[in-house]
Amino acid sequence: MEQPKKVLIYGILIWLIPFVASFIFYRPDGTLVISQIFFKTIMILVGAPVGIYLAVRYLGTLEKDYLKAGISIGLVWFVMSVALDLVILVPMSGMGIAQYFQEIGLRYLIIPMITVGMGSVLESKTK
Repeated sequence: MEQPKKVLIYGILIWLIPFVASFIFYRPDGTLVISQIFFKTIMILVGAPVGIYLAVRYLGTLEKDYLKAGISIGLVWFVMSVALDLVILVPMSGMGIAQYFQEIGLRYLIIPMITVGMGSVLESKTK
């Protein structure tokens, strides 16, 4: 990882922006104002472009080793998102760990899928 500070800041933003956006869909008493399925769809539709934008910004500053960088940042951002959820979201929601991974945690695998794909495409263009 060439720019660890940037990777960490971007990882926080990838988690924080959808988290903050989610508050729009909750009443003050903590109940959702839309269906849970629709809410989760919206969270993916908010989180994906944020992650894609930040991956493009990060990978676009590199001159080599795009695939390696895509793997690294994808794994770091995945771990950061899950860790932040386990520290903040899971206690807030009262959700168990198994339920969390079934309903939310595994969805973060989209992050490394995207970054590895981007890194792979960029790597192939340099050869």
